[in-house]
Amino acid sequence: MLDAIRAAKEALATEHLIQPHLRGEREALRVLLATRHDAVLVSTAAINQLKALIVSAPDELRAELRKLRRPAQISYRAQFRDRPAQDLEHRMTVRAMRSTAQRIQALQAEAKELESEILTLVRQRAPEVLGLLGVGPITAAQILVSWSHQGRFRSEAAFASCAGVSPIPASSGLTNRHRLNRSGDRQLNRAMHTITLIRMRLDPSTKTYVARKIAEGKTSRDAQRCLKRVICRQILKILECADRNRLGNVEELAHAA
Repeated sequence: MLDAIRAAKEALATEHLIQPHLRGEREALRVLLATRHDAVLVSTAAINQLKALIVSAPDELRAELRKLRRPAQISYRAQFRDRPAQDLEHRMTVRAMRSTAQRIQALQAEAKELESEILTLVRQRAPEVLGLLGVGPITAAQILVSWSHQGRFRSEAAFASCAGVSPIPASSGLTNRHRLNRSGDRQLNRAMHTITLIRMRLDPSTKTYVARKIAEGKTSRDAQRCLKRVICRQILKILECADRNRLGNVEELAHAA
């Protein structure tokens, strides 16, 4: 209830209403991301189904597959041939495994092809974002889809709120603290969370930052919240600067023509 009241007051007080998303490159990225996401979800469901088939398979078939790891199992089962000498249960289990494994391979190939298309578009739109630690083609594409274009957000704080990384006061009595923002664009929030986890694992400066925040009395989750806000600020500056440079280059080409 308090969050809803706060959001309504902010909306009424602002003079800069949020702008709608652009189409074109941004919409192209969005549909590719959505299609790849569906392919990954269906592939995961098919992998779980294949695992279930192994659990309920005849003993001799389970023993045949036990020594193989999952990628090898998928390739091996996709090449299963009919076994007319076996009983009905064995033959139909082999057929079900082959069909499921081939579906997994097709979905994984589709997801990989879509990711390649996404990477090409991201490199054309904002290659600077891909240079950041922890940012891959999928997270970069989601950031571009949510950000859309320069000027859509009135400030860095507005972008942080959209990403769900702006702090929400959660003080009580003598305790003065903030909590994570559970609203905003959850797909963008997931991208920020992925970047945060990678940097906390691989980046020495990030490890130092988190350790300093914890030494100041913050919990690990609070330190992550602070780090997400820093990452959000860094990404927005890069996006805005890259977009200004791109528009400037377009204008120069137009004048030259």
